[in-house]
Amino acid sequence: MNRSLGHSIGDSLNLSLAYARRMLTGVTPLIFARFATPGNQVIESNHPAFVYGHLSLYPARIIEQLGGDASSVAPPAKFQELFSKDAICVDDPTGSIYPVQEDVTDTFFKGYETCLEVLRNTPDEAFQVPNPMPGRMTELFPSLGSMHAFYVGGHMMMHLGQISAWRRMQGLGAA
Repeated sequence: MNRSLGHSIGDSLNLSLAYARRMLTGVTPLIFARFATPGNQVIESNHPAFVYGHLSLYPARIIEQLGGDASSVAPPAKFQELFSKDAICVDDPTGSIYPVQEDVTDTFFKGYETCLEVLRNTPDEAFQVPNPMPGRMTELFPSLGSMHAFYVGGHMMMHLGQISAWRRMQGLGAA
């Protein structure tokens, strides 16, 4: 079987997206941006609004780095401020800090569904170029392909695992 790198990376993204959809089962707008409170104890751990918002920053980057036009999936400017790797997740009991659940999840899924199509249609040579990210990211992932495989696989699953733990603390159980 001969499969392109883009299809192989896309397979991982497809699995991650299916998991991301399941993680939303039973999550309502009222709890989407709330810290978990098992036994009435507040646990400062990333909630779904933060995780989906943070992950929604990556599809445009991937598409642009592969030479595509990411304008249709670029997240709103406020997302960078709220969800960057340097942002801190906070509890939002009044719904005044984070965008509403539908806006965050729509941005997430639209971005990655477009990204999946781009990945599957990108020639192998495009994944062989050096990783343009500086420092440690280049040490860990020397090629663009290895970095994008991480973004849509390990990175996404790590953050979705945070939601899995949050779900259990919220009493929602496994999804």
